Amino acid sequence: MADPAPSPGPSSSTGAGAGSSLILAVRFLTIVPIPGREASGPHALGSAAWWFPVVGLALGGALVLLDRLLAVLFPPLLSALLVVSLWKVATGGIHLDGLADCLDAIGGRDREHRLAIMRDSRIGVFGAVGLILLFLIALVTLAELSKPVRGAALLLAPVVGRLAPLVVGPWFPAASPQQGYGSPFLASLSAWSGGIHLVWTAALAVALLGPWGALALAATLAGVLLWSVFMTWRLGGLTGDVLGSGVELAELGILLGAAALAHARVL
Repeated sequence: MADPAPSPGPSSSTGAGAGSSLILAVRFLTIVPIPGREASGPHALGSAAWWFPVVGLALGGALVLLDRLLAVLFPPLLSALLVVSLWKVATGGIHLDGLADCLDAIGGRDREHRLAIMRDSRIGVFGAVGLILLFLIALVTLAELSKPVRGAALLLAPVVGRLAPLVVGPWFPAASPQQGYGSPFLASLSAWSGGIHLVWTAALAVALLGPWGALALAATLAGVLLWSVFMTWRLGGLTGDVLGSGVELAELGILLGAAALAHARVL
């Protein structure tokens, strides 16, 4: 069957189609028990990816509210720990799993061995250490940010994280065309969605972090692009795990970018 032509919108022209794609996006990216019938089929997730940054914006808004509440109840470090923990729980850890699989696979002896490692449900040393480091870096970074910058970073990071697959995906082939979610996702990913969402995300970054926010966004997406190039070199293309790991790296990149700007006293 030929891959469907890219479409500039979330799904078909019907509102019901758009709604079912949104439900799928929410259920895939979070553990929120949203009611309704989700879109189905091998290419449904790629079409639903149009909604990914929107879901990220809603997640970011919830994190900001949560952070303000916890800041009243607990000291800064404990508050930051609870925010990061609930952040990862809210996403079901799906992207953390992808990052761990990628880190474990890097040490594989050849392409087939690396892909086999990624399909293994067990976590290895590289994956476990990588997740610990990511969590600790995110925790310390968030705890060190002042309240206004912290809120801005929490709102922006989930958006950029879910924008990353839309921006990076169209540039790379699938590593395993016959297996996993990566191939049908990439095949049905709209060629327009990344660029369209990038425009308003850049405006949001500037509104939240000032003119330097655009630099933080560009540096973050460039980092995810380089990571994707590296993983394509090791695997022969992208997988769902690689795309998911890019979400985690993009979120961390925005936190680090906000911290760097604050440290440089430009915020």
